[in-house]
Amino acid sequence: MAKRIVVAGGSFAGLTAAFELKRTLGDRAEITVVARDERFVFIPSLIWVVAGWRRPRQITFLLEPALRRRHIAFRHAVVERFDPDHGVVHTTAGEIPYDYLVIATGPKFDFEAIPGLGPEAGTSWSICSLPHTIEAAKGWLDFLEDPGPVVLGATQNASCFGAEYEMVFNIDRALRQAKLRKEVPLTFVSAEPYCGHFGIGGMGRGRQMVEMFFKLRRIQPIVNVAFDHVEPGRITLTDGRVLPYKYAIVIPPFKGVDAVFASPGLGNERGFIPVNDRYQHGTYPNIYAAGVAVAVAAPEPTPIPCGVPKTGWMSEVMAKVAAHNIAADITGGEPIEKPFGEISALCIMDAGTQGVFMVSDHIFRPRKLEILLPGPWSHWAKIAFEKYYLQKMRWGLSQLP
Repeated sequence: MAKRIVVAGGSFAGLTAAFELKRTLGDRAEITVVARDERFVFIPSLIWVVAGWRRPRQITFLLEPALRRRHIAFRHAVVERFDPDHGVVHTTAGEIPYDYLVIATGPKFDFEAIPGLGPEAGTSWSICSLPHTIEAAKGWLDFLEDPGPVVLGATQNASCFGAEYEMVFNIDRALRQAKLRKEVPLTFVSAEPYCGHFGIGGMGRGRQMVEMFFKLRRIQPIVNVAFDHVEPGRITLTDGRVLPYKYAIVIPPFKGVDAVFASPGLGNERGFIPVNDRYQHGTYPNIYAAGVAVAVAAPEPTPIPCGVPKTGWMSEVMAKVAAHNIAADITGGEPIEKPFGEISALCIMDAGTQGVFMVSDHIFRPRKLEILLPGPWSHWAKIAFEKYYLQKMRWGLSQLP
């Protein structure tokens, strides 16, 4: 009898897990993906949507036909809670029973952690999701009609630092294209102890490289600081500084989704899923997690708390380990382990018309390999990767690199 496997989430981790499980198990598994968004979104390209260099249709595809091609069921619904004792996922479209569960729901954006922050408060924009980014793009058009200071940053306990670095360099590029750069002050604010920390303790000469880029582009960095509160046109930091702005994009802390909080015993105090090196839940061995939903401790303390990034690449690796171990449990194969800190780091950071290719053998130190290659080719490499990845996942070819 085929095992019922439910994958909660349809982004990098969820889609990868579903395709890998089906490819490995075939008819031995009935796989259902449940996701609140009916589309897969290539999140790394959201930085280009703000200035109009990408349209949503160029960086998305519908999940249902992509999954149907691989004989995977799709349920477009919001998960309300998990019932691990009875093996049921409760959703807005009904109950879904499972023998194995993969939680790849991604995060909830915790704007409420900073009083006054976020799109709902009407004070700052966000690039955390496609709907947020579409609104940020509309706000950008209004800003161009009445420009002023721009502030971009990431708050205390944020983890998606790379995207905000990319955003500040692309805003710089957009301002130059609009011939407004000379009259618009551009400030970058981060909880990181120094530029290029990225929530992982830095990498190679990343600090010097980022600081050089900032100096060349006349971007003012403010690091090792926390956000106190935000009002329309004013960001107040905990050291007392007040930053006036006309346009701001700020990355908030992440926490687990509401469904995890509604499922006692499943997540930690922040709603993330604690797992072992097999990405398996400690209490419920038939539950696995991958991607941003996974609980990961920071590799080192910092003066201002910083979260750990979980990029699309890292999410894929976690999903493949989880999928392998579920398949091994079903078929009697050997499980594998991959501690989070030992996942390799692989990233192309776009900086407008420039960029940096970053790779290391481990996310966390100690590392034997750290490579940072700056140059304009990085920008084109990211564009090429975007197109490759969208086609790879649209056709369910998760086994490709």
